[in-house]
Amino acid sequence: MTVQLDRRSFLNTLGVTMGAAAAATAVPPIVPAAAQTSPPPKGSIPSTPLKFGHMTFLTGPGAVLGEPSLKGHLLAAEEINARGGILGKRKIETITADENAGTDANVKELRRMKLSEKIDMFTGVISSGNTPALGPVAEELSVLTIFVDGCTDFLWDKAVPNPKYTFRITNIQSADGVTCAVAAAQTWPTAKKIAHIHPDYSYGRNAFDHFMIAYKKMVPGAEVVSEGWPKLGTTDFTAHITKTISSNPDLIVSSVWGGDYVALYKQALRFGMFNNAKFASTIAFGVAPHAIGKDHPEGVIAGVHSNYYFTFPPGNRWPANKIFVEKYFKRWNEYPNFQSDGAYHTLHMYKTAVEKANRLVGGWPDEEAVISQLEGMYFETAAGYLYIRPDNHQGYKDAVTGFSKNVAEYQFQTLDPARMITIPIRNITAPPHWPKPGNGHNDPTATYNWIKETWPQVAA
Repeated sequence: MTVQLDRRSFLNTLGVTMGAAAAATAVPPIVPAAAQTSPPPKGSIPSTPLKFGHMTFLTGPGAVLGEPSLKGHLLAAEEINARGGILGKRKIETITADENAGTDANVKELRRMKLSEKIDMFTGVISSGNTPALGPVAEELSVLTIFVDGCTDFLWDKAVPNPKYTFRITNIQSADGVTCAVAAAQTWPTAKKIAHIHPDYSYGRNAFDHFMIAYKKMVPGAEVVSEGWPKLGTTDFTAHITKTISSNPDLIVSSVWGGDYVALYKQALRFGMFNNAKFASTIAFGVAPHAIGKDHPEGVIAGVHSNYYFTFPPGNRWPANKIFVEKYFKRWNEYPNFQSDGAYHTLHMYKTAVEKANRLVGGWPDEEAVISQLEGMYFETAAGYLYIRPDNHQGYKDAVTGFSKNVAEYQFQTLDPARMITIPIRNITAPPHWPKPGNGHNDPTATYNWIKETWPQVAA
């Protein structure tokens, strides 16, 4: 028998909160980890540099999302090196690679970095089309890897089901679609005719699947009235926009990202796409904040990949964010995005793991010791606490999204700090050991199956 309850009661069970005050109850005001003094290392530490390979979009439309990743990485490396390096001895050297080269070229570059450049660690990566290809190679080469993004569930569900050397700190991709669905169902519960515009690869397909399975649970009678699947790098969205408008939707949902999204929204304004339908995105404001103009429609759900936005938590409610934003702006004369936050804290998290391993084993710890400290780690970031689940090496932090608004303080549109939505991540992702695709079900992801099987259908 299907269990039914009302929508408000169900949202309460998910722990959904809205407003600037939500963050104050979720996190204590403590000194950021990056500012804390590390104890002297145990044993002999080599002085040879640590080589990092960092891959991100440096050219093409993806650069407005991905280039801040390199800036966050370099900021952290500069801070660590200014203190003498990791364990006071080993300074970080960074080799960069442009992810825009394509998946095959990226795989070859990872091999080259490890075999020829002898990198000690690999970081970065933006696209969900790349991590499933790079993850198995990182495992094969035994190179410690922390993906900043490339969030697809497929990485752990299929490509690397038993990771040893690979980790990822961005929220898992299924959380994007579910977060967007929860926010839309809470805000516009009467919207039943849904039109979609998504990039035609794993991220877009995943966003579509997870939005709909969650939204239908919360909004009975919801149906898809239009689908648009532009290729990555599309510059002319006219056909997708006119098709969407002609379907007369109540709600338009999109996971188009980076420069592609900037092109989409500007073209959509000319056609009046936002005039008669609500709009919700999983990652619209994930770009470098200044890439969004004042002309962006206000009051839409402008997602940030369920991860981080630089104005939230506001003020000094979470000092780690305030300090990070100030340091990033001082260094780069711009504000950070979730990629900046992720890449920056990847290095500080690695540094912390090495320090903990050193206290246990002395000297420079081997990768086994460092991995043991990364597994199960709770780490403080600008976006709140990040937890690395030991079973799948996936990072989890509470999901966040918000509503677009023009404010006087910035020359670009931002998220309204008074209307931010936060959701405990454990309530919208499959728990440990939930069956993966091919193990008793053929649904797209473990989270999709978990929602289908365990979420109640709310009453109409």
